[in-house]
Amino acid sequence: MNYQNILVTRDKSITLITINRPKKLNALNKDTIAELHEAFDDANLDKNCRVIILTGSGEKAFVAGADISEFADFDTSQGSDLASKGQALLFDFIANLETPVIAAVNGFALGGGLELAMASHFRIASENAKMGLPEVSLGVIPGYGGTQRLPQLIGKGKAMELIMTAGMMGAEEAKNWGLVNYVVTAEELLPLCYKIAGKISRNSSTAIAAAIRSINANFDQTKNGFETEINEFGKCFGTDDFNEGTTAFLEKRKPEFQ
Repeated sequence: MNYQNILVTRDKSITLITINRPKKLNALNKDTIAELHEAFDDANLDKNCRVIILTGSGEKAFVAGADISEFADFDTSQGSDLASKGQALLFDFIANLETPVIAAVNGFALGGGLELAMASHFRIASENAKMGLPEVSLGVIPGYGGTQRLPQLIGKGKAMELIMTAGMMGAEEAKNWGLVNYVVTAEELLPLCYKIAGKISRNSSTAIAAAIRSINANFDQTKNGFETEINEFGKCFGTDDFNEGTTAFLEKRKPEFQ
């Protein structure tokens, strides 16, 4: 499909999705959110895709925030609808995707940009990355899951401070707080993401999807994480991947997951 705001490239089992609005510092608008949903959905349905990497175009920004001009004149009901639809269409959609998503944070990840990175399953940052949720400086709060996911990742106290001050975290500080897994140079960012994605792609995709569901259940108040893990563990025993994985182990060879 021809997208206007994103680029999608595939390399064997890895799909790279690049938000391509460099003149707007890759700011999220309604059309970009819709295109991202479609691209993630397509990649998730592609049986050959094992991992998705998400990044921004250019050297300055992953996503510098939402396109404020689209909602500056909204009333209360429109604001609630914006957050509700956005979370369902993209942010929660990514968080619960069965295909692993790695956010390659290559610059500013602010507001909706940081929320997009946090919805991904984990994050790797370049040295120039800066992250924050500055929404209170605009008289609003994060609306795409930021008030929920940031405390889960860095703890309540630090999340309160970051949100209340509308401040930014540098890459190393973000790593120290557990917001990102690794910090590398800009040149090393995508190669490291591809290296980790390659390791992931060699494992069972059905087991990884079960692990994602189990881990996410721990942060869902409507679910019991331990019960989810037990159920998902049991389901694994009925899969072809389990048969292949255990057979390969006993035969002392590498598994070939389909």
